[in-house]
Amino acid sequence: MVAIFEAYADLARRVLAGPARLGRTRLVAVDGPSGAGKTVFAARLAEAVTAEAGAAEAVTADAGAAEALPADAAAADVPAGRAADAGGGRPPVVHTDDLLDGWDDQLTFWSRLEDGVLAPVRAGRSGAYRRYSWMRRRFLPTPVPVPAAPVLIVEGVSAARAAAGPVLTLAVFVTAPRSLRLTRAVARDGPAILPELRRWHAVERAHFAADGTAGRADLVVDGAPALPHDPDRYYLRITAGGAADADR
Repeated sequence: MVAIFEAYADLARRVLAGPARLGRTRLVAVDGPSGAGKTVFAARLAEAVTAEAGAAEAVTADAGAAEALPADAAAADVPAGRAADAGGGRPPVVHTDDLLDGWDDQLTFWSRLEDGVLAPVRAGRSGAYRRYSWMRRRFLPTPVPVPAAPVLIVEGVSAARAAAGPVLTLAVFVTAPRSLRLTRAVARDGPAILPELRRWHAVERAHFAADGTAGRADLVVDGAPALPHDPDRYYLRITAGGAADADR
């Protein structure tokens, strides 16, 4: 397995320079099995995008103020595709677990995401969804707004499914050893979820195999790297073949 540490800042620049395929929004999907580390990865990428977008805006403002510079020299400081619409603050992060109507809605929630979030954002409007309460076993009444920002991150199992491919700017697959993922989930939610969790794991394994998610991903990430590093700044990229090795 080939593994290389890469910087979140570099990945954020890659996203901001990438094509906007969901209207004017760059959609990033962070997929992978339960307990692999998708939520943490998505949060760190969102922070990096915020920082890089702010830096791009600062460069653009400086270039506009420096009237003595030729126009092409000022623009050269900002990579193509970043400065035009990089603003808007921290990118929204939608967690697919918040859209599921309980355990049995593991893969069938997509129309809720499409209708409430993706379709409005594609049209340049803010979307919204109602968050599912796993304790109350129902959707909460207050909508969660999702602005039509330059970057939108959707995190969760099947977020990078094949059907989403045409609108994705970046597809990420986060993986980790199966035993560790199970331990993480039990530590987070308690042992009472084990029967449902084992069924969940079986369904997601079948989905990933049929969908070929890891093989299609632009980036496969080790969600449990053992090598020392700064986890807030760097992630460990692995080869697509390494995804199967890590999910054992």
